[in-house]
Amino acid sequence: MNNITFLAQFPPPMHGLSKAVETLYGSNINEKYGFSKIDIANNKAIVRILWKLFFTKADIVYFTIAQTKGGNWRDLLFLKIIALRRKKCIVHLHGGYYRIMLDEKMGNMQRRLNVNAMKGIDAAIVLGNSLQWIFEGLIPEERIFTVKNCIDNQFCIKDIDAKIRNIAVAEKIHVLYLSNFIASKGYPELLKVAEEICNRGRQADFVFHFAGRFFDAREEKAFDDFVANHHLGETVVFHGPVYGDAKVELLEQCHVFSLLTTYPNEGQPISILEAMGNGMAVITTDHAGIPDIATSDNGCVCPKGSIDIRTIAYYLEKCYDERVYLQDIARRNHTAVMTEFTEQAYIENMDKIFEKVCKK
Repeated sequence: MNNITFLAQFPPPMHGLSKAVETLYGSNINEKYGFSKIDIANNKAIVRILWKLFFTKADIVYFTIAQTKGGNWRDLLFLKIIALRRKKCIVHLHGGYYRIMLDEKMGNMQRRLNVNAMKGIDAAIVLGNSLQWIFEGLIPEERIFTVKNCIDNQFCIKDIDAKIRNIAVAEKIHVLYLSNFIASKGYPELLKVAEEICNRGRQADFVFHFAGRFFDAREEKAFDDFVANHHLGETVVFHGPVYGDAKVELLEQCHVFSLLTTYPNEGQPISILEAMGNGMAVITTDHAGIPDIATSDNGCVCPKGSIDIRTIAYYLEKCYDERVYLQDIARRNHTAVMTEFTEQAYIENMDKIFEKVCKK
């Protein structure tokens, strides 16, 4: 049996990458490969991490690589140890920024070190087919694989039929932003959409829910000031960070999900999959790996360089006025996620890649 050690970020903190790692590590294929782990979430523990990696007895290292220049210097050190110990290596990129960083942001020496390090990689995994270009020219095509993200079973709606029936009689359409409060994730644009809806006299028809964590007190104040200055207090609800049952309740309550992201490190947002799996239409952009999971068939997809507030407001009015349309979208999105983006599908696809590398 080939043993695999996870050189990866485990929760806490909980985010898309750490949750995906935890799901895989705790899956039913753990015993098949004898998983072990080296948690790299805390960079202050770098000496301990390097020690564990150098002396790991695993045959294969499964490694979730970083997308920052500083994180990449650390990764190069990890990859050098893996090569020295002659371990097989699988890198998994949970984002879409690595190649841009490599080609446009790195100095010549760091770029050369990355190119040389990638030559020894046995498999590279991306989140969608539209992201395979990231490793083109660095790793042979036959070693580049796509594994789609998955949603946590905990956040799958229990009675989708009841939710879809209720769309027909809902007094208000509930719109959800659920992500960290980073401007490039699109929450300022959604605030402007809420303002536009109110300016059109439709404020009684919608509630805009914002849930997540601010990292900058100035941004939080700017959010509060915008709501106050544009008299959105009865239309916008700020929840702060939500977890567990509180998150489930929001996913079940809301009808439309918005993530108008241009975030540079974006990959394939699990938040969009969670929303679709819970019967929501999505408002998003054609950024990074999103086209692999959401198109105009799933809601409103804006060009990332041209996010038009009025167009989005019009789309929301369409969702309110044409309930059969919204019900069709809800059903389509739920079915798509339950078919392609389940935990089991994710684990099975990862298992196939592990098997291929084991047999090399």
